[in-house]
Amino acid sequence: MKLKLARTTLKSKPKTIELTKVEEELANKSIFYFDKDNSHKELKALIEYFEEKGFSVYMREVKYGLDENEYIYEVHIIA
Repeated sequence: MKLKLARTTLKSKPKTIELTKVEEELANKSIFYFDKDNSHKELKALIEYFEEKGFSVYMREVKYGLDENEYIYEVHIIA
């Protein structure tokens, strides 16, 4: 499954990352930021995938502006 990482600038397009790559990066970090263009179904699948592997997963929306469409998803994946 491919997920879109949070944009680094307002005009840029989000980069994609494979679920297996997220799992590999867990050795170095536990917080990931995903773009608002990801569907709720995709993020739910991400959470279920890691919970089945024994991880604790916490997700929340982070607003970075006054417009209601200016947000990203912050996901904590903890062993």
